[in-house]
Amino acid sequence: MALRKFIIERDIPAVGTLEREELRAAAAKSNEALRTIGPDIQWQESYVAENKTFCVYLAKDEATIRKHAELSGFPATKVTEVRKMIDPTTERTG
Repeated sequence: MALRKFIIERDIPAVGTLEREELRAAAAKSNEALRTIGPDIQWQESYVAENKTFCVYLAKDEATIRKHAELSGFPATKVTEVRKMIDPTTERTG
C-alpha cells in the first residue's frame, strides 16, 4: 500500500523559542514513536513557527498519524491530506 502525504499542524505554545537541544530531544521522541509504529509512517520535515509546528509526513492513513501523536505526546491539532502538489514549474507544458 502506497503511503499518502499529510500536513500536521501542531499547536505547541512557545515552540519557536526552543533551543537546539530541546528540538533534538523532541525529534528523538518523535523518532521513537515512528520506530514503534513501523513502516506505515515516515517523517519528512517540520517547520517551526512561534506557537505551532507544521509537519510533513507520509502515512498509511490519518489514524496512523493520530497514533504517532498519541505515542509521541505531540498534538495533531489539524491533519490534512495532500491531494496534489504544484510548484513554479507546474505552468510548463510537456
